[in-house]
Amino acid sequence: MNSDTTNAEQGSGDGSLPPNEIFDLLLNRRRRHALYFLSRRVGAVSIEELADGIAHREGTKRPDDRERISTGLHHIHLPKLVEAKVVTYDPATERVERLPACERLDPYLELAETDDLVHSPCPK
Repeated sequence: MNSDTTNAEQGSGDGSLPPNEIFDLLLNRRRRHALYFLSRRVGAVSIEELADGIAHREGTKRPDDRERISTGLHHIHLPKLVEAKVVTYDPATERVERLPACERLDPYLELAETDDLVHSPCPK
């Protein structure tokens, strides 16, 4: 039995994302929320609009929570998504846009969203 996983971990060479990278990208709830938001928009959105969408989804209304979301996007989540080549982010204009390669995440994102909705806390 051959246990070489090189191709599975590196993708097929056609620009597809390897399974480990897909699951790593979708592991974080806030990153999933960003991807849900972007999947329902056409074109670029501001990081502020993205943070507001995530805050709404998470049921938070406090401005400091939205600022924390925005900071996390800027420093953690967007760089990871940019590195995976599924979004573009221009820090100068603070605009984020979903790239066509992000479509490869859609089947997994759909499953994750269903699970997130089933297991999300009830709004107060």
